[in-house]
Amino acid sequence: MIFVTVGTHEQPFNRLIEAIDDLKKDGTIKEEVFIQTGYSTYQPKYCEHSDFVKFDEMKEYINQARIVITHGGPASFLSVLEQKKSPIVVPRKIKFGEHVNDHQLDFAIKIRDKGYEILVVDDINLLGEIISNYQNNEKPFESNNQNFNEQLKKITKELLGVI
Repeated sequence: MIFVTVGTHEQPFNRLIEAIDDLKKDGTIKEEVFIQTGYSTYQPKYCEHSDFVKFDEMKEYINQARIVITHGGPASFLSVLEQKKSPIVVPRKIKFGEHVNDHQLDFAIKIRDKGYEILVVDDINLLGEIISNYQNNEKPFESNNQNFNEQLKKITKELLGVI
C-alpha cells in the first residue's frame, strides 16, 4: 500500500494528488493507494482518499504502507523516518500556489544532505520512476532531541550559576 499525505496547509496541493492519481490510472502504481487530500480541490478518481485523517489513523497508515509520500512539512516526513521508512518527499512550491515560499524544498534538501534517508522530488515528472525504483533503506532514525535537551540544561545551569 502507498500512503500519500499533503498535510493540513490551507493551500491546495493538486499537483501531487493528480500525479499520484495519473500514475494509478496508467498502471505505474499497481498497489492500493490512500491519499489524505487536505484542502486540495482535485478529487482522486483511482485512489481511495479523505480530506483529513486523525493522528492515530495517520500513524497506522504510515505503519502499514510500503511507501509513504509526503509534502515537505517536517512533522510529516520525520514521523515516517521514525518508523524506519524512507519517505518520498514532494515539497510544495510557491510557483504552483502551493505555499507562501519554497522553504519546504530548502528544508527537505538540507535534511537529505545531512544524511537522512529521504527521497526529495523536485521534478514531479520523475515521481513514477522514483516510486517504481523505491527501496526502503530501514535506517534507524536518530533524533537530536536528547542532545538538544542536555545542551539546554547545561546552558541554563551556567546562566543561573548552578554549576
